Amino acid sequence: MAAGAAAIIASARPVRAQAWLLPERTGAITFVVEEVDHVGRMHDDGTREAVGKFVNLGFDAELDYSLTDRFSLSTTLPFVASRYTDSNPPPPFLPFAAVDACRCWTGAFADFGITSRYNVVNRGDAFVLTPFVSVGLPSHAYDYVGDAVPGRRLKELRLGAAAGQRLDWMLNGLSVQAGYQYTMVGRVLDVPNNRSNGSVQASIAFPRGLSISAVFNWQRTYGGLRFPVDVRDAGIPGRLTEFHRMLRDNYLHAGGAVSYSRGPWQISAEALVTARGSNSHDIHVFSLAVSRLLEIGARSPAGQGVYPGAAP
Repeated sequence: MAAGAAAIIASARPVRAQAWLLPERTGAITFVVEEVDHVGRMHDDGTREAVGKFVNLGFDAELDYSLTDRFSLSTTLPFVASRYTDSNPPPPFLPFAAVDACRCWTGAFADFGITSRYNVVNRGDAFVLTPFVSVGLPSHAYDYVGDAVPGRRLKELRLGAAAGQRLDWMLNGLSVQAGYQYTMVGRVLDVPNNRSNGSVQASIAFPRGLSISAVFNWQRTYGGLRFPVDVRDAGIPGRLTEFHRMLRDNYLHAGGAVSYSRGPWQISAEALVTARGSNSHDIHVFSLAVSRLLEIGARSPAGQGVYPGAAP
């Protein structure tokens, strides 16, 4: 069920930590390495089982550029390498895809994403509200059957908004961000599989560029197949080979992040685990990101450090 990995690597970022935009004519390039370790599955009743283990490694170069102080564009195209690591095959009623049975590393580019953001409220950078529109398109006809695959190869349209509030009056350097995203997903065998994603992030920025954050992400799927009860129903032709693209996937992830900024550079690390869920993978996520600010006729020199949400 590589859908969870694809969502984390390719589409979860637009809803998080994007309430504040970069200044006009300032951009950033971010190199991301992310490991998603699937340590088991969560059944419809929320119980966990250490089966169906596999790992994804995502590599991405994300570009973000603010055309004005209120409008920005960003792009992403992750490369995902995957390997099925479970010593046992899947349940007998499921086909054992060749990409999994070999238990070898495979890799391919996943889905191309482009996101536009428009800041509609900015009260002196203390409170900001930024709606966004994002599109996800398969980069090519990659293999989606099995676990060790780049993603689901489905078109997606995402609508949402992110809000950020500085709380310096409570604690110097404290800020809170929250985001919501509704995703419309192309149907497979006429099974609905749209979803909502949300996040809450509380951060404290310390002097000299250091900050720490607590992060919570959640997802709820509307429709989709429950695993394994609905997947066992082979009455619908193609269900056993297409079910990876139609699964219900509800979860709550919790974790933390630490980042350090110096001049135009920022390095950050984040770790997440599955707090609860159903019809989902039990995952451990670790990511490392390095960003470099770029200025093209910007009013503020990039060397001064203008990362969104940074402490003043």
